[in-house]
Amino acid sequence: MADITMYELPGCPYCAKVRSKLDELELEYDVIEVPRSHDDRTEVERVSGQTGVPVITDEATDVEGMPESDDIVEYLERTYA
Repeated sequence: MADITMYELPGCPYCAKVRSKLDELELEYDVIEVPRSHDDRTEVERVSGQTGVPVITDEATDVEGMPESDDIVEYLERTYA
């Protein structure tokens, strides 16, 4: 199991942006696909306090439920580049 977990919705362009950065940095990560309906996104809401995606957690740095693709990409560059 990887330290980084990404919550995503297939076809989401913001999720694709984060995935691209994770792949570019050659980081191992797990993916959890969230349901299309925001009402059914209980796991991502529990982790981040909201139902939007993408969201990542990173056990190596105690990051829990970081939302917003731009913030995630900046975090990944700052932490792992």
